[in-house]
Amino acid sequence: MSHKEKKIQIESYGDIEEKGKRLDTTLKKLAQELKHYDLMDNLTFNEFLYVASNQPEIIFRDIFMYFHDMINYYVPEGTDDFKVTDDSVGFVNYDFNKLFIEDCDDPFFADRLFANRFMNLVKALSKGAQNNHIILFEGPPGSGKSTFLNNLLFKLENYSKTQHGVMYKSHWKLDVKTIRGNSNLEKIVNDINGNGLSNGQDNSNLPKNHIEISCPSNDNPILQIPKKYRKNFIEDLIPNSKLKKEIFNAKEYKWIFKENPCSICSSIYDVLMDKLGDPIEVLNMLYAKKVRFNRQYGKGITVFNPGDEYIKKPITDITLQNFINSLFHNDEIRYVFSNMAYTNNGVYALMDIKENNIKRLTDLHGIISDGTHKVEFVEERIKSFFVGLVNPEDKKNYEDVKSFQDRITHVNVPYILDYDAEVMVYQQKFGHEIDKRFLPGVLQNFAKIIIASRMEKDSYVIKKWISDYKKYSKYIDKDLMLLKMELYKGNVPEWLTEDDIKKFTKTVRKDLISESESEGKKGISGRQSLSIFNNLFSKYFDENVLITMNNVKSYFVDNEALRPLFPEDFINSLEDLYDFNVLQQIKESLYFYSEKQIQKHILNYLFAINFDIGNIEKNEYTDTVIEIEESFFRNFETTLLGHDVDDETIKEFRKEAQKEYITYTLAKEIKLDGKHITSTKQFQYLFDKYTRNIKENALTPYIDNNNFRRAVIDYNTVAYKNYTGKLRQDVSRLITRLKTKYRYTEKGAVQVTIYALDKKIYDKFD
Repeated sequence: MSHKEKKIQIESYGDIEEKGKRLDTTLKKLAQELKHYDLMDNLTFNEFLYVASNQPEIIFRDIFMYFHDMINYYVPEGTDDFKVTDDSVGFVNYDFNKLFIEDCDDPFFADRLFANRFMNLVKALSKGAQNNHIILFEGPPGSGKSTFLNNLLFKLENYSKTQHGVMYKSHWKLDVKTIRGNSNLEKIVNDINGNGLSNGQDNSNLPKNHIEISCPSNDNPILQIPKKYRKNFIEDLIPNSKLKKEIFNAKEYKWIFKENPCSICSSIYDVLMDKLGDPIEVLNMLYAKKVRFNRQYGKGITVFNPGDEYIKKPITDITLQNFINSLFHNDEIRYVFSNMAYTNNGVYALMDIKENNIKRLTDLHGIISDGTHKVEFVEERIKSFFVGLVNPEDKKNYEDVKSFQDRITHVNVPYILDYDAEVMVYQQKFGHEIDKRFLPGVLQNFAKIIIASRMEKDSYVIKKWISDYKKYSKYIDKDLMLLKMELYKGNVPEWLTEDDIKKFTKTVRKDLISESESEGKKGISGRQSLSIFNNLFSKYFDENVLITMNNVKSYFVDNEALRPLFPEDFINSLEDLYDFNVLQQIKESLYFYSEKQIQKHILNYLFAINFDIGNIEKNEYTDTVIEIEESFFRNFETTLLGHDVDDETIKEFRKEAQKEYITYTLAKEIKLDGKHITSTKQFQYLFDKYTRNIKENALTPYIDNNNFRRAVIDYNTVAYKNYTGKLRQDVSRLITRLKTKYRYTEKGAVQVTIYALDKKIYDKFD
């Protein structure tokens, strides 16, 4: 940058003095906010008890309850939109955006199966069900396990910095004058130096009137109340009888009454009691310090990679130990602990069970089983959230330890089995605009092909449920994998028959979820799918043409390395389903009929079926005079039932319609319930069926119509004006609705219509 450019840049900031004042104001504002944020950082024990009396459900949380609350802080309550019956199996749709995606450098995209698996684990944690266990998240390489755990720990660390994520540990401020009369730290320092105990340490910056010792084990301050007095103490402390009852009876609060403080805190308490004799004076030196999880420094969160050096050495502070000994004139307080103490009421994580992490895992056996281990001669109590990642082939490193098996909880982290989640991975890696380079639905179909390689070909549950799968051969593959993909997302396809939907019972759905535990352990990994997508995108990218289903099909069918990964008919079936959906979109977009006109047809029919042929009657609902004849009935019934319907079917339909109208629609819904005829069940059924059938025939006038095809190609060009008004009106409606209702661009709407016409997909589903 030249001198002249620099001068212009400086002058553009305006008056520097004014800027300085503004910056000073901004800094003071920040300081006030930080000061307010830190108000709850250090509390006297009295202040701590006051907060605990009002919010015991926040203050009295161990790591398992804390983790549960953290997850629910980031994950909103899920919705059970599996609307088949009222008898839910708890297959819930959760939004993990704030937990695994927002603000994360490398987002993790969870499908619905894993989301439910994980949230069920979280619910169990809140009840203490996973205490004395290590949770191993198991999945094949490239399934995103490391990303998942890294993001989880990152959000736990962030949660501890919020007001919702407050957790307190014991912190001692030992008042020298109270303990040693008129002494101060300077005199103790001189005593230590005089005895040659300083070890060359510079003690000039130490405070002059107290020594601070923070509990290395993150003990909740309530544990400093002797165990046998805690129940009565809590009884007096908490005024809310409902909360009090929950604390006394709920499993997640049992630790309050069962656990002991760490050896350092308990020995400080005992020595102070011997020295002072007054519990109030002792507790006046106890403070509550806010715990801040920090993975980088191993505070509350400790993560070990397989290659990290294995060190099993006690931690101590000789200088502090000398001060404590000199302060009390004894050595009854042993300031020694293990590195496990840092994760007490925290998270101890193993990234992959191999190399040095095998030894770390096996060493955890006794700690997880008993909750204690030895540090020199001191028994140290540990209650951590133990987690790890494991590849299936690494399970052999601990499977032979039989006594350890009931202490391990495995949670599957398979490859993604949700095509929308798979698409989000591509968007994250290649940009959110990539879906605009595909015709709508085609990118999702690419993801379905990838997911098909990860799924088991046979589903005992689905094939037992759907006895005659051939009736769906136009929509899905013979192995029903396309159906399974929808069910794993929580979708019940509209093309399923009513009978099959009724048979999709709670038992079937539970069995299907159980069967999913074996899915996603093989096939194309996450990393491989990104490479495959990049190759396909590079091959077919064209500024002027969108990537089509034909492109995707050709890519996989022509690739000899990929072709064996899918069932033989899967991609053809996927293409059929895509064509079916495209056909429905075009029909829906072309369809235009006045609802009032449809209502009139139905009301005239329901009125006329109550009279004999040859009569002339006036319908009071439509104010229409109707000449009742066979052709009048036939026109309505063939639209409803199809033009190839036989006479016997028409006769039976008309008879049943009249019976229902007289016995239920008129007698009950209209006369007893006071409903208008258009609100009755029979009318709504006829309206839906009539409308659907009209839509089905919406494309019929334009099949093999060259003028229509040319008009679509010429849409929005000068040549488009040469077509008739009716044709332009229909084509414009088609393109506009494809854009607004199905997310097509104008170019894509034209392209997909020509695709449907040239391929004659309407013949496939006639």
